[in-house]
Amino acid sequence: MWVFPLGAAVVAFAFAVALGRRFVERRRAYLGLWCAALLMYGAASLAVAIGVGWAWSRGSFEVYWILGAVLNVPLLAAGEVQLLSRKRVVESAIWVVVAFVAAYTIAVTRGAAMDAVALTRELPSGKDVFGDGTAAYRLPQLISIPAYMILVAGAVWSAWRMRGRPELRDRFAGTLLIVVGASITAVAGSAFAAVGNAAGFSLALLAGVAVMFWGFLRASRTPSPAAAVGARSG
Repeated sequence: MWVFPLGAAVVAFAFAVALGRRFVERRRAYLGLWCAALLMYGAASLAVAIGVGWAWSRGSFEVYWILGAVLNVPLLAAGEVQLLSRKRVVESAIWVVVAFVAAYTIAVTRGAAMDAVALTRELPSGKDVFGDGTAAYRLPQLISIPAYMILVAGAVWSAWRMRGRPELRDRFAGTLLIVVGASITAVAGSAFAAVGNAAGFSLALLAGVAVMFWGFLRASRTPSPAAAVGARSG
């Protein structure tokens, strides 16, 4: 199963490069946040490939947990909020929240005890590694789930505002694809991870980021001249 998370890492890094180029061109904070999120996704996927293909260590599980299970979605959500707002005060508040969440996540995870026996499994669950009810195990519930809801709500709102506009058809479809891809990873991936299903989790990692990248490429298409003319004449 290691080949699927490795593929997910390759797609995530390619996605991050595309976002990084766009960030250099436009200097928009939300593009920088999304680029960082995809770099995290790639690093976490590499950690999963190593753990599933060879063996888990404390270091590889920490990378997977911190960057993939906890911090990845909040950065995507922060970028979505910044995209919708584009106000300097909101941008400043977002950076403060992101910095606090990152510091808290790292401190809690690095300071947590890990069950060495649980790390010998093909895909250890956070519950088995950290223990039920511990602060480290609760991090995704405290941080990732609310962030996922913000991300989906913001993206759906963006798509709703674009509905019925021919010149924004690709952006509308791409935004919905990004929601679908994020949901594959956040919902299906988390469900497989919770029960230690390495095959399902690995496939969800690859499918989720691939659909998100597809959505980004679709949303980035330049409107056709016919659509633009139709929009102006309408």
